[in-house]
Amino acid sequence: MHKNSLAATGFLCLGVFVFSLQDAVLKGLSDTYPVTQAMTVRSIVTLPILLVLVLATASIRSLFSKRAGLLTIRAVILLGAYLFYYLSIAALPLADAVALFFVAPLIIAGLGILFLGERPHRATLIALVVGLVGVIITLQPGLAVFEWAAALTLLAAALYSSAQILARKLGDSEGAAVMTFYQNLALLIGAPALAALVSLGGLEDAGHPSLTFLMRPWVWPTLNDALLMAGCGVIASAGMTLLSQAYRLAPAGNVAVFEYSAIIWVPLWGLLFFDEVPRFTTVLGAALICGAGLFALIGQSSAENAAEPT
Repeated sequence: MHKNSLAATGFLCLGVFVFSLQDAVLKGLSDTYPVTQAMTVRSIVTLPILLVLVLATASIRSLFSKRAGLLTIRAVILLGAYLFYYLSIAALPLADAVALFFVAPLIIAGLGILFLGERPHRATLIALVVGLVGVIITLQPGLAVFEWAAALTLLAAALYSSAQILARKLGDSEGAAVMTFYQNLALLIGAPALAALVSLGGLEDAGHPSLTFLMRPWVWPTLNDALLMAGCGVIASAGMTLLSQAYRLAPAGNVAVFEYSAIIWVPLWGLLFFDEVPRFTTVLGAALICGAGLFALIGQSSAENAAEPT
């Protein structure tokens, strides 16, 4: 396994735990506030924290990178990924949303083979097929329980995967704090711009939790809710930096599977805070997707160990 994979795995698991807390907070806020307001407050709080991280790990000059264009593209992609995921959790149980989002590590592994030249392995191909079956079981297409917001989660997973592949590509020259700063800047500019755009529609209740979470006008928050939004800023600065650091340190396929550690936390928050009991099909689908990812990791690691000189 890559020499940095152990450290990258630690960063990723910690980042996933941190972000799971944000999922619970945002779902709790989705009945009262618009997603753009929560994202904007989060980004404002995150900005000075990230500036300190940039100064501590690099310099202000590093923000004016020659690869600013690629950094900006990655940031915009992540803006879309987080927006779609946040909208989905307004309508889906947290366990369902995270189970579907678990397809992201498989997408990352596949994209790593296609675009980064990471060595393909038969286990990865098998895992992609099994993971797809798990997604279908979780979605239950054609049944009454199907919720179209699940498509938002899958779209978020695809965008997130693309962004983390770019993090791997940028990792040879750009630090995690710089990548995270660009990411936060995209949210800080994009969220209020989107709020201004949707306000032109004049809709407050769009008839669906996800759309209402997007279209609802901004309101003055209570002190408790304002602190929760601000807390998301602290969570986000830590989580984004940890994930960016993970994907810049090691091959994407080696660490992406540990995104599955969220299966420990997100359903727990759903049960504790929202009385959400995961459906059997959610558990089965998540087990197939997680199992596929672990199978891919073991197969890839075995191939790398066999290729190392003795």
